[in-house]
Amino acid sequence: MPPVKPLSEARHGVLCLGRTYCDLVFTGLAGLPVLGRELFAEDVAVVPGGGAFITAAHLINLGREAFLVSRLGTDPLSAGLEAALGESGVDLRFVERAADAGPQLTVAIVQPQDRAFLSRRAGHGRPATLRDALAAPGVKHLHIAEYATLHELPDVVEQAKSKGLTVSLDPSWDETLIHDPAFLERCRGVDVFLPNVEEAAALTGTANESDALDLLASRFPLVVLKKGAEGASLAAAGERLSLSAPPVRVVDTTGAGDAFNAGFLHRWLDGADHRSALTAAIAAGSLSVQAAGGATVLKQSA
Repeated sequence: MPPVKPLSEARHGVLCLGRTYCDLVFTGLAGLPVLGRELFAEDVAVVPGGGAFITAAHLINLGREAFLVSRLGTDPLSAGLEAALGESGVDLRFVERAADAGPQLTVAIVQPQDRAFLSRRAGHGRPATLRDALAAPGVKHLHIAEYATLHELPDVVEQAKSKGLTVSLDPSWDETLIHDPAFLERCRGVDVFLPNVEEAAALTGTANESDALDLLASRFPLVVLKKGAEGASLAAAGERLSLSAPPVRVVDTTGAGDAFNAGFLHRWLDGADHRSALTAAIAAGSLSVQAAGGATVLKQSA
């Protein structure tokens, strides 16, 4: 592990809470696998993954202090991530290492405009470091990388608020939880809600973007809707804003939504107007898709 730097007293940092995975990202495929047949990829990347780490890595690239709050296994697969985690620049002081936390693995099968995942969770999702992380000096915001984490830690938003932190949540599609009748109620207190179009449709029961935004905006102060290659939309206090995304060469869309989250939160936490924050989010997501692996960061300006 890299040496632990002293924490700043200035409230600038972001805690990124969620599970950390070993991502096997297969790219350059002619199609999707079929049972009973073998399919070969042109390339594969073995990288740390999970929305919490990916968002944290992109925040670091933008110049914001970011802390990973997670559990990491002690098995060989998990241990193999240590070097890359350390090289990312993300502060790892709140990562708990525990035997039951791994191996935790995601296989990503990437197509030009979409991807499919096969994942395995291990152990529980409450790091032993969580209390210390929420109370750490210099921390301004808690980003929860998936609803599954909030489902496991139903008190975490209240805890963060009691420490004066703002909170954001990316629902992150989970087939077993996306239709939870209590989903939106359990998100009470979240300041920034960051779904994609599929998640928004499932949560609101409508594929109409305007109707979905209206419903979600009645629950959250700020809703940012990710639309992939089509850009993004925003709803807040009666405001509606939509911006398009630039055309780019797509290598891998894994983690693009998490990079988008980092771009938005970085500018929003600095007090930028919504248009500026949404523009930064789209720029971060667009850069992310041009490299394999969600946390692979291309050069961008803060």
